Amino acid sequence: MSSDSKQLYFVWAPDYTDPEALSRRLAVRPKHLEGVRALEEQGTLRAGGAAVVPPEEIGNATERKFVGSHLILEAGSLGDVRKIVENDIYYQGNVWDREKIVIAQYLPLKI
Repeated sequence: MSSDSKQLYFVWAPDYTDPEALSRRLAVRPKHLEGVRALEEQGTLRAGGAAVVPPEEIGNATERKFVGSHLILEAGSLGDVRKIVENDIYYQGNVWDREKIVIAQYLPLKI
């Protein structure tokens, strides 16, 4: 980590599962990517991406079924991470299921 006062946090943000969830995700995806790029440039976003169902589970190698997003963020507090999550367009645009978001301190394995 770049600073002793900052910690790593893991965020699991599952998507809503209603039939319109994917269209909401795709509609705001460009703005979401702008935001994560800014977090990456600031050094706040350490890793992240979309979670998808493996193609063999859905029987179609070209289709993607999104189930959520994960982030590893470096921040000063849990409150800072919550603000980052709540300011994301996926949160504001009802892509992420607000009731099921998990934020935990992340302790990387050191081998």
